[in-house]
Formats: sequence, structure tokens, C-alpha cells
Amino acid sequence: MSTSSGLNFQMNRMRKIGPSVLGFLLFAISIWAISQKLERYSIDDVLISLSNIPKSHQSGAIFLMLMSYLMTTGYDILAFSYIGFPLHYGKVALGAFISYAISNNVGLSLLTGSAVRYRLYSGWRVPPGVIAQVIAFANLTFWLGLFGVCGLVFILTPLQIPSILDLPFVSVRPVGIIFLLAIAAYLFWSSFNHQPLKVGEWELNFPTVGLSLALIAFASVDWGAAGGVLYLLLPAGSTSSYLSCFSIYLLAMTASMISNIPGGLGVFETVVLTLVSPEANPAEVLAALLAYRAVYYLLPLIIATLLLGIHELKKQR
Repeated sequence: MSTSSGLNFQMNRMRKIGPSVLGFLLFAISIWAISQKLERYSIDDVLISLSNIPKSHQSGAIFLMLMSYLMTTGYDILAFSYIGFPLHYGKVALGAFISYAISNNVGLSLLTGSAVRYRLYSGWRVPPGVIAQVIAFANLTFWLGLFGVCGLVFILTPLQIPSILDLPFVSVRPVGIIFLLAIAAYLFWSSFNHQPLKVGEWELNFPTVGLSLALIAFASVDWGAAGGVLYLLLPAGSTSSYLSCFSIYLLAMTASMISNIPGGLGVFETVVLTLVSPEANPAEVLAALLAYRAVYYLLPLIIATLLLGIHELKKQR
């Protein structure tokens, strides 16, 4: 093997294992940071705090979780409607819910969510080209919504960025400005670009400026409901307002996606624990985060797994 070939082999290998190594390091750092926050508390303190979360707040969190996932199913419904391919609402909602619930927990949402969608939609005789268009449209809606809502909230509530994230910004305001500039650049480009995106034999026309703004508003409701789940479960006084909690939530979610760790496990908790009010009891905050994981991740995953199992059994029969 030549020197150049060996160097290329090593570089390709680093590109493959690099994200996994980085994810592991971030996870280890997060666990260490959490342990430092909770060094004066025991597991019993966390469990007691967990049991003390008001039942009304738990019910409200479950309601907001359902609203959030209902909005995410709308991504696929809007995609099928925009593409012009008829598919029963129940099938679209089922496919979207299962794909989002699984990808939220497993990570690599583009890969896992696309695989689940292909498995379900192809079983309902949706052509591969249409499935590819639906995936592209749904992901576009997701990122437009994330950039749009993060941009606005980060500018309105410029939180201090935790040093553990090692970002070149002191607060999230520059991040918000960058996100809004990216949205503005996309809207400007889409207003002049009329060339469709070709996926095999199918073509996907990019949404108009008006539709793109509507998608951002639609996705913002999804993000707002998801942030509300955490807000209801956090102990009183953890944040000054819903908007402050929402800003913390969005930063934690952004850090989670950057980390490439399934579900942002550890990274999400570290950011929230770092940014909540110093007067908040860390054991109570961690209990709220565990409840959030159960409501927004575990419960939908259980439901999605059952629905997928029932679907596969029916398909086999």
C-alpha cells in the first residue's frame, strides 16, 4: 500500500469513527458534569422529587406531548398534500408518528426516520420517488421550524452559553442572528429559484415564500408544545418564565443534535441543569428531566413499538 493510499485510508477511517468518538466524549463529560451538580444529593432525593411532581402538571405534560407529536405528523400530511399523492390520513399519521418516535430515541433521525417511513409507506404502495419527496419535504419543514423559532427566541432571551459546549459565543444571540440570516437567505433564494429538485423520475418544487413561512409557523407550534412539556415538569422558580425555559430547551436540543448522541442523552440534561436558576434544587431539576424523558421519549416509543408490531403482524397475515 502506498503512502497516499494509507493516508486516505486513515482519513476515511477517522471520518467514520470521529463522530462516534466525539459523541462518547461529550457523553462522558456530561455525566461528569451532572455528577458534580448532584454530589450533595442521593438517588432517594431524586426519586422523592420525582414523586412530588403535581399530577396536574404530569397530565398537562402528556397533553402537550400528544400535541407536539400530532404536529409532527402534520409534516408528512402537508408533504403528501403538497406533492399531490393521495394517501389516507390515518396511514400518513401512523407512519409519521412511528418514524418520529423511534428516530427521537435512536438518533440519526434522517437515517432511522427515513428507514421507518420507507418500510411503512412502501407497504402501502407509495412509490420510492414519492417517499423520497416526503422525506425531503418533512426534513425541510423540521429545519425551517428549528432555525426560525431558535432565531427569534435566542434574540429575545440571549442566554449565556455553558462553557462545557466550547462554542465561540458568550450568549446565544449571535446564534439566533445566524439562524435568522440562514432563513432569510433560503427565503430569498427560493423566491428566485424555480428549478425543481429531481429525485429519480420525480421532481419536488421548493415551497414558495408564503408556504415556507407557514411551515415555520406550523413547526413552531410543535417546538413550543415540546418545550412546554419540560416547563410544566420543572420545579417552580427554575426559570423566570416560559420564554426563558423555552430558550433553555431549544439550546439544549440544539446541543443534543450537534452531539450526535441518541436522544441527546446526558448533553440535554447538562445544558438544562447548567442554565436553570441557581436557586433551583438540582435533585428536583433532574427529577423533572427524568419525567420529561419518560413523557416525551419513552411513552411515545412504547406506543410506536406496539403500533409497529401490530402493523407487522397484520402485514404477515
